[in-house]
Amino acid sequence: MAVKQALQPERNTALADARGKKIGILIVAYNAVTTLVSVLKRIQPETWDNVSEVVIFDDASSDATYELAVGYKETARIEKLHAIRHQKNLGYGGNQKAGYRYFIENGFDAVVLLHGDGQYAPEILSHLYHPIVAGEADAVFGSRMMRDYGGPLKGGMPLYKFTGNKILTALENRALGLNLTEFHSGYRAYSLEALRQIDFTHMTDDFHFDTEIIIKLHHQGFRIKEVPIPTYYGGEICYVNGMKYAKDVVRAVGRYRQTTRSVTRHAEFAEYWVHYPLKESRHSSHDYLFREVGANQAVLDVGCGEGMIAERLAAQGNRVTGIDILERPRLVESMEQYIRCDLMQGLEPALDLLDRPSFDKVLLMDVIEHLPRPEAILRVCRNLLGPNGQVIVSVPNVANITVRAMLLLGRFDYADRGILDRTHLRFFTRRTARRLLEECGYEIVRERTTVMPVELVLGLPAANPLMRAINALLAAATRLLPGLLGYQTMLVARAKRPGPG
Repeated sequence: MAVKQALQPERNTALADARGKKIGILIVAYNAVTTLVSVLKRIQPETWDNVSEVVIFDDASSDATYELAVGYKETARIEKLHAIRHQKNLGYGGNQKAGYRYFIENGFDAVVLLHGDGQYAPEILSHLYHPIVAGEADAVFGSRMMRDYGGPLKGGMPLYKFTGNKILTALENRALGLNLTEFHSGYRAYSLEALRQIDFTHMTDDFHFDTEIIIKLHHQGFRIKEVPIPTYYGGEICYVNGMKYAKDVVRAVGRYRQTTRSVTRHAEFAEYWVHYPLKESRHSSHDYLFREVGANQAVLDVGCGEGMIAERLAAQGNRVTGIDILERPRLVESMEQYIRCDLMQGLEPALDLLDRPSFDKVLLMDVIEHLPRPEAILRVCRNLLGPNGQVIVSVPNVANITVRAMLLLGRFDYADRGILDRTHLRFFTRRTARRLLEECGYEIVRERTTVMPVELVLGLPAANPLMRAINALLAAATRLLPGLLGYQTMLVARAKRPGPG
């Protein structure tokens, strides 16, 4: 095995100062009996003085890693060194999750992840935790691609790994809107306050855990900082299958984007799923809605959800009242009033709480298909309309070509969202949607048919030139065949006026 020459950093007591914070070092180890003691000895004295605990998490090693750690603690008489052995191998990601839970449960402020194989320099541990205790970052990543220590190739990184690292990092930066020099270093420090807000439940136990946690930190708006670290490749055993790892990383980014674009809800990112995202493309239900409502209107948004529509309407100068089952919508500040009400039980409990007696526009956007008795709410909404008030209703078109094709193949598969959303209780065609409103005392003012939201499937923004061209072609085709290609039926209606005599 190659012997690593110990790094000799400049001693910096100020950099190591914990500033009253409780700092932990998490050493993940698997079959590290030949390297572990060297790693521990290379931790600088000023770092030992400032950290509260160094914990070795032995991931069910088949060698004597755990026994060595316990023996070193006794012989070196280091009270703040502890060793924990898993009876079952948890995997690289699983071992980290166990470690982070340990430090969270024990009230730590920051944790540094260090590997027990000596690949990352223990001499600069303080460089990792300093930005956190100084309040400059919520997560700090060591980067071998920064050239302060000569760069990765000089440190012995194989050319194929260097190339793969650069390509994957470029892809991840582009997909996530980040500008990191490296995604794939395992030398990291985290604020425990940040980790408390990360849901580890369904995150992977494999090596791409490091990618998933970057995605989550970025999505939740935590501050990420990089610091340079030296590169070392010696005789340590690598347990990473490079091709599988690359595939897993790309897959993780793809699954995240699918979840946040509301295409498919993947368990590891499920907390970022938006059931009904705002549709930005032309000829979508939201595009038609914002044009129908206009400005300076009193709007009742029934089934307002987190308030995304309300926020946009308020920005147009409208006064929005929202009703939904949520305790407190995320964008409630955009509403003039919010009333909590279970629509499954009807609207009547909310009526006495309304600040306004009537509204210019009442919205039922993607709502009535979820209700066992939509007729009841439609009749109540009719009575909430002002003299020239209108109700705006959108429902999915169950006669869409995608559903017809599935039926032709003998399938009727529910999904997390879309026409066959598994929470839908009622299904409508254009004709049955019109008939429902007419039976509830409305007359149809306008009918629109929306295009299929292919931008969600393709993962392209609505402003993308290719997406705009596809959308324009689809809109033209939908006008010709609305019953076949229409995704949603959108009806603008008013209370039926009594006939003469």
